[in-house]
Amino acid sequence: MSRYRGPRLKIIKRLGALPGLTNKEPRREKSSPRRKRKKNQYLIRLEEKQKLRFHYGLTERQLLKYVRIAGKAKGSTGQVLLQLLEMRLDNILFRLRMASTIPAARQLVNHRHILVNGRIVDIPSYRCKPRDIITAKDEEKSKTLIQNSLNSSPDKEVPNHLTLEPVQYKGLVNQIIDRKRVGLKINELLVVEYYSRQT
Repeated sequence: MSRYRGPRLKIIKRLGALPGLTNKEPRREKSSPRRKRKKNQYLIRLEEKQKLRFHYGLTERQLLKYVRIAGKAKGSTGQVLLQLLEMRLDNILFRLRMASTIPAARQLVNHRHILVNGRIVDIPSYRCKPRDIITAKDEEKSKTLIQNSLNSSPDKEVPNHLTLEPVQYKGLVNQIIDRKRVGLKINELLVVEYYSRQT
């Protein structure tokens, strides 16, 4: 199953706000008396898994791989899973406001506009570590793309585990993110339960 390339607003209407997927807002529909279905346990777990998958732009196989890695690590599987996903390079760029969405961040990385510790990294899933320095390539085009993104979201706050120096187009990873700072309303334990039969 490949990465989702369909209409993003449809996903947001179904699953709720996903800031990493798109920054557009769905239009308000006229209130019609629609009957709400009662959700069973499987559907609740499936929706939580889909939220995680669409927010971070992962394929089913990638998400399953992250769940397996988190299951082998020490600590709460759900918390480790979120930390692994939050420390991806494309997500770090999104959180630093260097890209407006995670797909835009992925494109920046794929097109070789980003340096990590002075070396070009073109793998969006690259796992950042504390004290990594993320900068724009020393080209006008790279800096313009990042500046446009910084200008489009000036009021958006950078999380505590990251530091942004917008004048130098530079970001620093201070530490691994804390669960409370994850900008997505999700119950990660339901995702782990969903995958418990497959791992």
